[in-house]
Amino acid sequence: MTEITTLFWDIGGVILTNGWDRGSRRDATTAFQLDWEEFEDRHDLSFPAFDAGQITLNEYLDRTLFYRTRPFTTERYFIGAINNEPLELNEYRIQAFHLRRDFLVFFSSCYVHSRKPEEHIFRVALEVTQRKAEECVFIDDRPLNLESPRRLGMNAIHYQNPEQLCSDLAKLNIKV
Repeated sequence: MTEITTLFWDIGGVILTNGWDRGSRRDATTAFQLDWEEFEDRHDLSFPAFDAGQITLNEYLDRTLFYRTRPFTTERYFIGAINNEPLELNEYRIQAFHLRRDFLVFFSSCYVHSRKPEEHIFRVALEVTQRKAEECVFIDDRPLNLESPRRLGMNAIHYQNPEQLCSDLAKLNIKV
């Protein structure tokens, strides 16, 4: 028998969830009261290009949803990361998980030379983005990391599970 030297893993559904699988799309069409058949037809034609990096998320959404007027818009929140991570690991994860698709900026300890829970990293994020603290939300799984942003006037959510996060975001009138 040949010695095994390598393991190859699937990411979606094994390491991470299937982010935009049939079930997720079905849930989205129900939540936004879309015609399932029509959406799936447009998705089937557009997703291969999106999946291959040939079109952007906005182009995918324009093709599948916003080719006609909807009771909701494409307006999205400014999304940034504030995290503690060494340079090589941070850059690997940004690249490997395509985080640039959704995050506009990364305030990582390796770049800012400050770490959570210190107030400095949060001040830098507010100053660079030119945002008022009260219009920002910081989400973290560690309560200690929420103390500095709260002192600065930011809204803070202690992440415990997806359902609780959705509920806490809804309390802030944030639609997800």
